[in-house]
Amino acid sequence: MVRGHWSCGQPEGKFSNMTHRTPLTGPCVWTGDEIKNSTRWIRDLPSSAVTELDAALAAVKAKGLEWSQITRQDFPLTGLDGLLDDIRDELENGSGILKLRGFPVDRYDEADLRRLYFGLGTHIGTPVFQNRSGEMMRAIRDEGAHVGRTYGETRDQTGGTFLSSYARTLTNGSLRFHTDRTDVVGLLCVRQARAGGVSTLASTPAIHNAILARRPDLLDELFHDYWRSRFGEEGTTKDTAYPLPIFGLRDGKFTSHYSLTFIEAAQMAPGVPKLTDKQKEAIDLLMQTAQDLCFEMTLEPGDLQLINSHVTYHGRTPFEDDFAAGMSRLLLRIWLTMPNNRPLPAGHEILWRHIEADTPRGGIQQVTI
Repeated sequence: MVRGHWSCGQPEGKFSNMTHRTPLTGPCVWTGDEIKNSTRWIRDLPSSAVTELDAALAAVKAKGLEWSQITRQDFPLTGLDGLLDDIRDELENGSGILKLRGFPVDRYDEADLRRLYFGLGTHIGTPVFQNRSGEMMRAIRDEGAHVGRTYGETRDQTGGTFLSSYARTLTNGSLRFHTDRTDVVGLLCVRQARAGGVSTLASTPAIHNAILARRPDLLDELFHDYWRSRFGEEGTTKDTAYPLPIFGLRDGKFTSHYSLTFIEAAQMAPGVPKLTDKQKEAIDLLMQTAQDLCFEMTLEPGDLQLINSHVTYHGRTPFEDDFAAGMSRLLLRIWLTMPNNRPLPAGHEILWRHIEADTPRGGIQQVTI
């Protein structure tokens, strides 16, 4: 029986043993229709910030630092402390998404833009590795036909080409709803495409509630293990797999880690249990519900989108570049572990390494040769 509610923060009331069958509440539970008409998740970079950013940039350049060498101490932004505290709070205790508008991308070349973006990122959280070679910032753009050979591809059961999740990110194709392996994903829009490339966002606590109302039996499935492959992350083959639930709860805090590509890759690996009909049905309902509840937004140059991976799915529509017109899509991505992150359920160590609150975690372990 439902005897209370779980919030995006702390639990309220008393609960039965089947706690995941209790509705989630709080500002992280939103529908697309609600959030697209709200400004609570939008902030503007104050005009005074440009002067402070320029001064911090000059300081790191005077030290001869490349962007990847910058620490928080190297990049002073004391005038933005209040804004940055607000951003961290909105991501963890608020809606779980934030758009910071007005980043002056047209004032700088790409080298300086990376210094500025990375320096700002060190004040929001701590950057973590995005791949096994230790990459800390990724230029998200269409890299062409070589992406499968470079970032991972294999053959599926039909003989077709199956791209790794990492490779798919670097095409101009659509990306299905997914989460990244980090507390917060930052995407700074430098340029947009001629057409497409629309960002899609959905609240995973809202998805949880919708599935609970419609098919609680399938909600149960999502709290059980699904096998996923590390293909394209920490290995170049599809054979390294691990089990992890799609949904989890601990101490009143919800989390979801999900990528259908990783699940599909695991299904091609020998020895991995095949998905049951009920598991497949739960995934189908999850994807349909995400689509039903999402909203779409087009990032403009100078927009910084920040996403709490634990409570948000993100994806994108296909896009078309026009290089002659200077309209080739370029986003700069950083992954951040947050100083105010949430506790994660037991068993999530297999992916995150550390599961206690306020603890550095996430990212992909660097492989040294």
